[in-house]
Amino acid sequence: MELRHLRYFKAVVQWKGYREASRHLYITQPSISEAVSDLESELGIKLFSRDGRVARLTPEGQVFYEEAIKTLAQAERSIATAQRAAKGEIGRLGIGFIGFVSYPFLSDLLRKYKARHPGVALRLEENVPSGQDLAFDRGEIDIGFTRPPSADRSSSYESRLLFREPLVVALPKTRKVKAKRIRIADLAGERIVTFQRASSPEVYDTIIRACNDNGFSPRMHNELNNMHSVLSTVEAEEGVAIVSASARNLRADNVSFYRLQPDNVRIDFVAIWRMKEPSIALKSFLELLDEEMSAIRQKTRFP
Repeated sequence: MELRHLRYFKAVVQWKGYREASRHLYITQPSISEAVSDLESELGIKLFSRDGRVARLTPEGQVFYEEAIKTLAQAERSIATAQRAAKGEIGRLGIGFIGFVSYPFLSDLLRKYKARHPGVALRLEENVPSGQDLAFDRGEIDIGFTRPPSADRSSSYESRLLFREPLVVALPKTRKVKAKRIRIADLAGERIVTFQRASSPEVYDTIIRACNDNGFSPRMHNELNNMHSVLSTVEAEEGVAIVSASARNLRADNVSFYRLQPDNVRIDFVAIWRMKEPSIALKSFLELLDEEMSAIRQKTRFP
């Protein structure tokens, strides 16, 4: 059964006969008759009874007509929806992000995207890099604002560098430090608080490498799940933390941040998405991201 058959059938009912239906559809009368005959054969019922030149619905034909109207209306809605989706007017976009790193720019980016594409439903998921990997695997997010993917996953993603940020050290405010910068080597005797490696391998490995390059292996005192917990532990004077500079975006009233010396280590923050043909919604988001790149880097400059 084809939609074309249903449309011809509907026209015969509306115009009360094959001749008028043919005239309004600009289709030959035999073609319409054949389509209706095919329907009757497939259904095993008579759709019309003849009353002179007028085609009248049989009782079973009337029931089928009412359902056919619903089917055609749904088909038209489906076609219109698909066409809107193809234009990027509607759709769904899942976005993963590391909250404290994304705070300076993400809200403006989302607001501008919604203004352009109000019909696209956004699903936001705040998560650590490893959590975003799992969200990609489950199909829950289409793009992630995160750290560079690990070597075993990098071939699965396309990426765009957003900015690079330095490392800083977080100390409890009770520690009075006159210098504006702290030598990494001077942290050799400190208890270090940091992320679990499983949550953010890139950051963890960068911190270990920075310490090793300055002559010591860090004493890892606590390895926690999120940056809030890291800073809270520092506030409690349970250690010091080497963190990315974006940690300063979080409120931690009893923590002071200092740049490190040497100041030669940077951690990348990137946008990543699956290496496949992106959806229209994702394409339009990436276009906006390109437009806003300069503003994003301005908002995330680290003095």
